Amino acid sequence: MKYALDCNSAETMPMRETASRTTRKTSPEGLRLGERLRQLRVAAGLTQSELAGERFSKEYVSQIERGKTRPTAGTIEWLADRLGIDAGFLASGVATDERARLEGALSRAEALYEAQEDVEAAEAFEPLVGAARATGMPELQVRALCGSGLAKMRTGEHRAAVELLNEARSISEAESFSDVERADVLFWLGCCRYQLTSVQTALALFNEALALADRSGLPCDALKANILSWRSRCWQRQRDFEGARDDVERALELSQGVEDLRTIGAAYFQASLIADREGHWVLARNYAEKAREAYSQLADRVHVSQLTNNLGGLNFLLGNTDQAVKLLKESFSIALDLGRDADAGRAVSSLAQVHLRTGSIVLAEDQARQALELLDGRVDYVDEIGSAQLVLGRSLLEQDRLDEAEAAFTAAETSFGELGSGSHRAAAWVARGDLAARRGDHEKAAELYRTAAEALQDVRF
Repeated sequence: MKYALDCNSAETMPMRETASRTTRKTSPEGLRLGERLRQLRVAAGLTQSELAGERFSKEYVSQIERGKTRPTAGTIEWLADRLGIDAGFLASGVATDERARLEGALSRAEALYEAQEDVEAAEAFEPLVGAARATGMPELQVRALCGSGLAKMRTGEHRAAVELLNEARSISEAESFSDVERADVLFWLGCCRYQLTSVQTALALFNEALALADRSGLPCDALKANILSWRSRCWQRQRDFEGARDDVERALELSQGVEDLRTIGAAYFQASLIADREGHWVLARNYAEKAREAYSQLADRVHVSQLTNNLGGLNFLLGNTDQAVKLLKESFSIALDLGRDADAGRAVSSLAQVHLRTGSIVLAEDQARQALELLDGRVDYVDEIGSAQLVLGRSLLEQDRLDEAEAAFTAAETSFGELGSGSHRAAAWVARGDLAARRGDHEKAAELYRTAAEALQDVRF
């Protein structure tokens, strides 16, 4: 995972530098470096001319001290040597060994994230955010903020993640960052907003990130592919499957070009979801198997578990009930082994749906309740929570426990309302209509069925 690239200036200068060739818009980093240089020069008892020596002009030293120009790394080393100090301290206010310790700690935290040790990663990043802020170094701050934000997304702390990623976004607006680095931050922020069901906000962030990546002129096809894969989720949520399909096709093309298994897996994952929503179940299964194979090669058991769950559902739709149950149990087992309660909840919710449809009503009720316990508090799984509530309600309805069924259907409608999906809410209204019909209130049932039909008419297919 890449949070931010090295942002040091790469400009080249002649032997005797002049302000006219290097003047830039004043930046906060430049002002801080200039103030450090002035204080260190005065403490050493040197004038600007004495510090410049035969290599630079007095005017050039003055420009640096006023933050009007940013010296090259070679110039910083030369000035630091003249002053008898650490070049890293002159450049950033942080000694080289201190920066090395912080970078090492960040690398260890990032390794925990990559290994999907989510809780450990979140704990490791926690003190590093403050340490990075204390350095005043933008690139380290963005790296720590994004790392902490991504880890918190994994542990379900999405509100805290948004705050961290918004801070990173603000810092990345500095001129020392490239458009690709800004796009990276916007992409992660969009992912977090999507998981909070703020689909329109997520869509705007993905659009901005893609525009930045496109205009950068830098090689970043993997980033573009990932943006497109996630943007396709937004289109799917809005039931614009044509837009979703276009984005996934572009993502697949880009991912094949960079030969990145994780990016390829993500694109095939979304392609499978789109084919499933359009009723092309054989194609959806084919895509899901390709995605699972890519993640298997990466030993990414989290995504293997998620795709195994999807393959279980697809096999059930294709009439392979025994294989479906086997795959769903496998997904549940992997998720529990990894300590991923929410993914385990999704798998057992899928099992509950299978058992409901095959007539095992009591088992469906038990599994739906188990799913809701595992999914409790996960705002990023609100669609799965609503589905489990719906299955619970229907299993209760089949047992003539009508008041309990009504409570479950009402809870599902509330969950789907948070999701902002008309088709999901329509499913809840149909369920409530079935309940009203069971009670003999056919007028109310007709009203609920009509409301569901009207909601589906507004859905873009």
